[in-house]
Amino acid sequence: MRFSHTGPAPGNRHDLQTIKTLLPYLWLFKGRVFLALSCLILAKVAAVVVPLYLKEIVDKLSLPATLLAIPVLALVGYGCARLLASILGELRDAIFARVTQGAVRSVARGVFEHLLRLSLRFHLERQTGGVSRDIERGTKGIGFLLNFTVFNILPTLLEIVMVAAILFHRYSWEFAVVTLTTISLYIVFTLTVTEWRTVYRRSMNDLDSKANAKAIDALINYETVKYFNNESYEVARYDKNLMAWEASAIKNQVSLSMLNAGQGVIIAVGVTLIMVLAARGVVSGEMTVGDVVLVATFITQLYAPLNFLGFVYREIKHSLADIERMFGLLGANQEVADAADAVVLNTRSASISFEQVDFAYDSKRKILHGVSFVIPAGTMLAVVGASGAGKSTLSRLLFRHYDVNRGRICINGHDIRQLSQDSLRAHIGIVPQDTVLFNDTVYYNIAYGRPQATYEQVIEAARAAHIHDFVSGLPDGYDTMVGERGLKLSGGEKQRVAIARTLLKNPPILIFDEATSALDSKTEKAIQHELLTISANRTTLIIAHRLSTIVDANQIVVMDAGRVVEQGTHRQLIEQNGRYAEMWRLQQESELLVINLLPGFKRPS
Repeated sequence: MRFSHTGPAPGNRHDLQTIKTLLPYLWLFKGRVFLALSCLILAKVAAVVVPLYLKEIVDKLSLPATLLAIPVLALVGYGCARLLASILGELRDAIFARVTQGAVRSVARGVFEHLLRLSLRFHLERQTGGVSRDIERGTKGIGFLLNFTVFNILPTLLEIVMVAAILFHRYSWEFAVVTLTTISLYIVFTLTVTEWRTVYRRSMNDLDSKANAKAIDALINYETVKYFNNESYEVARYDKNLMAWEASAIKNQVSLSMLNAGQGVIIAVGVTLIMVLAARGVVSGEMTVGDVVLVATFITQLYAPLNFLGFVYREIKHSLADIERMFGLLGANQEVADAADAVVLNTRSASISFEQVDFAYDSKRKILHGVSFVIPAGTMLAVVGASGAGKSTLSRLLFRHYDVNRGRICINGHDIRQLSQDSLRAHIGIVPQDTVLFNDTVYYNIAYGRPQATYEQVIEAARAAHIHDFVSGLPDGYDTMVGERGLKLSGGEKQRVAIARTLLKNPPILIFDEATSALDSKTEKAIQHELLTISANRTTLIIAHRLSTIVDANQIVVMDAGRVVEQGTHRQLIEQNGRYAEMWRLQQESELLVINLLPGFKRPS
């Protein structure tokens, strides 16, 4: 499944499905949910009782002076009811806090874990800024949805039912009818307009994600922006999205003002009608002043949260849109998954075989065609060929970033699709050509190869990668921050850090994908000697461009257009005088030409 932030805002709503997806996270705290709901109900009952005590107090205080007496019981009941409503409300919040924050944490952790388990294809197509913003808004939306659904909508609906029942029981049916009619009109109007407005919020979210993705992309590629003097271009590209977001935000605000105005009219008319009925009742002697106070208090107490309910409903719809988008990440298919009966790989001696492997990243362009070769345990095999020959695809398939379309890849005779991914990848160490480091210290980046390693083991790996002396000479030593993506280090320094952390991992299978391409000749020769020593008892796959780096390999595979065209040792391939021999001659001539062009170089006589 492709997940992109470049398309229009989705038009279909799946609010019920979103809520169903969220419920299991809440059910983890079902005891607290029930306890919080109990406090909510008791608090709302106490709140509804308060106006009843207030009516009794007003009526007794309205008697002639000769009969006047302090209504002690009514005052005590009034105070206790208000106290209970307040305390139970705070207790409800305290109990439910664990539910809300626990659910947010569980969902965020689940989404993050799912993203890390998705295939390389997804991560090559995603936009980091957009995904980050979706998770941020989604987790905030969960907190808002839970708090305001439980603490506003449910108690308001409960209060509406109780107030309508009291009005119908104690007074004319007209009070209940006017109250329920006003509330019904308010709710229908709010739902209708909010549904119409939701498209603006969803559009804002989509445009916000796009703008954020472009900004982060430009910042991550800061050096490239500078190289081409494209600051103004990037700002204009970012501002183009902001302009579209601004237009959508304005429409959102205008429609919000229309909604609020309509809600205000409905409430004003309803309150006026209720007060007219109450005044008529007093004039006719059917109601006391205390009854008017009771009705007025009920209406005020009811319409205050009801007015807020409009805002809450709008925000809940917005939160559902945010959560839906975040859960959309969970819906992204895990392209490479463990088999139901996956075997755990556990070996220090691994032989690898590619057997008639076909592969294509998409159906329009096939990359590998019937590739077959074997790497016996503890030996080194090098793969060479022109750019686009499919060399790096071999390492991606062996690591199971992708699964083969036809044929199979085996380790010790086991198809790697039948091995658990965690155990397979624990046995493989890769040093990629394009090394990316975490924005942390040099020590952290080396120790990442085996986080539980001791300090001495980290230093030993750094020495083996010939970077210890360089790091020790830095002002902060191993505590030196490497910057975003390791930009504070040179290409060669980053590659040596990558080699060190792979050596620290100490896997039985090593893959070097142009691992020394960014190193100077002196360092390259030193590390090549070290790599030969390190890989002596390991199964090693080397993907190389410079043929001088792989002359000692046990076997060399030459690829062209996704096919194996030659295979043998360096000597055998030179004697065959085929593709490899031609590549060797061309590289030797190129290196000789470079030497001849060096300043001060004198050809020997």
